[in-house]
Amino acid sequence: MAIVEILAPIVHFIMSIISDLGYGGIFLLMVLESALIPIPSEIIMPYSGFLVTTGSLGSVGVILAGSLGNLVGSTAIYFLGIKLGRAFLIKYGKYIFFRPKHLVFTEELFRKYGEKIVFVGRLLPVVRTYVSLPAGIGRTNFFKFTVYTLAGSLIWNTILTYAGLQLGHNWRHIEQYSRYLDILAVIVIIAFAIWILYCIRKK
Repeated sequence: MAIVEILAPIVHFIMSIISDLGYGGIFLLMVLESALIPIPSEIIMPYSGFLVTTGSLGSVGVILAGSLGNLVGSTAIYFLGIKLGRAFLIKYGKYIFFRPKHLVFTEELFRKYGEKIVFVGRLLPVVRTYVSLPAGIGRTNFFKFTVYTLAGSLIWNTILTYAGLQLGHNWRHIEQYSRYLDILAVIVIIAFAIWILYCIRKK
């Protein structure tokens, strides 16, 4: 119950923005979600999917609005990472729950496996919000960053929109189904780990 009470104002805010602005509201909220503002896509996109069932919005428009919003917000954080640099994140990252060890770990992944980390990160809850920052700090190739960010966002937002479509008027109970998203995330991680091991053995 405590979680529901905490989320209630956020849910109402999201519903109000999307109901008033439509695709523009989805775009705006997803820009904020990707710019380190704690507005969960796990609420934005399923609610938008529910609105598709009412005929208020179209599924393609919803997915594109959300994904382009992710791209814009992620790009802003990418360039913020370039501007602020590594030292700033080490000093102040704790205020956004990003610790130095997280940065070191992420940098090592980028160093070994390149920009593909951006794509995988976009498919993982929580990680998807932060991955653009170390990508910018490490000056990841911007074109590849853009392509992987958009590709990962399209997949993630399609899944969440579909969940909203299936849940219909019961979309508010998305938290009950979040474990399936977690399972999907674990599958992605396992597949990525297998690919890494394959590359290492091949070398």
